[in-house]
Amino acid sequence: MMASLLSSLFGCSHRKTTFPITPARRAGFGGSNKGTYVVCLDCGKEFGYNWQEMKVGEAVNPLPATGRTETVAVAHR
Repeated sequence: MMASLLSSLFGCSHRKTTFPITPARRAGFGGSNKGTYVVCLDCGKEFGYNWQEMKVGEAVNPLPATGRTETVAVAHR
């Protein structure tokens, strides 16, 4: 309760993040053009990551959803 109150007043400190992630760049794999990034484990916000300096950078905007849905056909017996 107290932590959520402080977070709402002062915002997230983004101290706990994932290991740097670099998406696969395969043809037909969603067309991801994101570079290496980390995600805050507390609030879910994404930040760019610089491997040369080994530092977290500025916040990045997530790619918009493609609106494409894929369905899987299931055979019923």
